[in-house]
Amino acid sequence: MKKIFCSALFCLALAGANTANAAAFTFDGNIANHNDIVTINFSLINDANNVKVWTDSFQSATNFDPITALWNKTTGALIAQNDDNASIAPGQTWYDSGFALDFLEAGDYLFTVATYPNFAQGSNIFDGFQLDGQTPIPLSQWTQPANGFNMGTYWRVNLEGVDSANVNAVPVPAAVWLFGSGLMGLLGFNRKRAQSLAA
Repeated sequence: MKKIFCSALFCLALAGANTANAAAFTFDGNIANHNDIVTINFSLINDANNVKVWTDSFQSATNFDPITALWNKTTGALIAQNDDNASIAPGQTWYDSGFALDFLEAGDYLFTVATYPNFAQGSNIFDGFQLDGQTPIPLSQWTQPANGFNMGTYWRVNLEGVDSANVNAVPVPAAVWLFGSGLMGLLGFNRKRAQSLAA
């Protein structure tokens, strides 16, 4: 009996150790323009079974309608994208967004927040977003589709079950995504050229 009790305590301690590092984080701020992108970085030391990342800042149409996306930070690959999911946690209202993930492997990730309809252009973050290249419009002067005119600029992101997280201090303007995409293309072109010269 004593042996079984000690084994049970060891299992509980081990389970506690696996979740001890997992934490909750909240970040918030304001975006200026309709095509700004907010980027949150987060990491998992171990595979995780219950990661949640969500917005609760829509506040029943007080603020802009967010679109969220989850990316592999190392490869830039799009993992998932969501327009409306207000079922993740209390405090969300109908156009809030995010993910409740049953499994996410250890690694580094990006969670982006954009304004509807600024969806990802492709399957990699370097493909950019649909409103890239447009002249930035301040949210105070923009009529957001499906939401209205002069929407609030406030955003808030919550994370649970992650080991570390931080936010870019300033939302990333569309031009940065275009620059990154062009840089990746240039590097690919130079590599291809070097291979053909070697042949």
